[in-house]
Amino acid sequence: MAVLEMKGICYAYEKGRPILSNINTEFEVGKMYAVLGPSGSGKTTMLSLIGGLDIPQKGEILFNGENISQCGLACHRRSHVSLIFQSYNLIDYMTPMENVALTAKKDVLSLLLRLGLTAEEAKRNVMKLSGGQQQRVAIARALASDTPVILADEPTGNLDGDTAGEITGILKESAHELNKCVIVVTHSNELAAQADVVLNLKHGGLHTA
Repeated sequence: MAVLEMKGICYAYEKGRPILSNINTEFEVGKMYAVLGPSGSGKTTMLSLIGGLDIPQKGEILFNGENISQCGLACHRRSHVSLIFQSYNLIDYMTPMENVALTAKKDVLSLLLRLGLTAEEAKRNVMKLSGGQQQRVAIARALASDTPVILADEPTGNLDGDTAGEITGILKESAHELNKCVIVVTHSNELAAQADVVLNLKHGGLHTA
């Protein structure tokens, strides 16, 4: 059974063309999905709908067969999904350890070390870290959560090639070994090549590559 399902999803901006048109797809735990598409194709919008940050104009998003509006979008965001944003969305007066501890209390430092921060950097204010380091903290916060679904918006966009490969490997491992459903929207063909399922979003439609 799919952990997440999009049924007849339609979405359009106020004065523009439809950005998503009758999207029907399912996502399972234990798999990593990559969603490719040109800029402006609706990848981030699709992720926002799945994550309960926005509401579809038509259709429904199901979590374990139930419309996410039934438990409430705040409940869905808190209990079902963890999001990795392009803008990081870290709490700026906290350290990396404190940010990650918001979603998990155990092994926070070991996770940050695994993602490439030093012990000293893990205790430094996040605003004193580079963009790439802040991205790693945002990824650690999502990985530390108990939620079954990880949603990532260009998670390797601010990282060098070697680090991007390591992060991709960790996301894939989260799907295969921790049995999470990992959905990544990306421009990176290298990241997509590591996914179990690649989907192309173009002209409002979503198709398996």
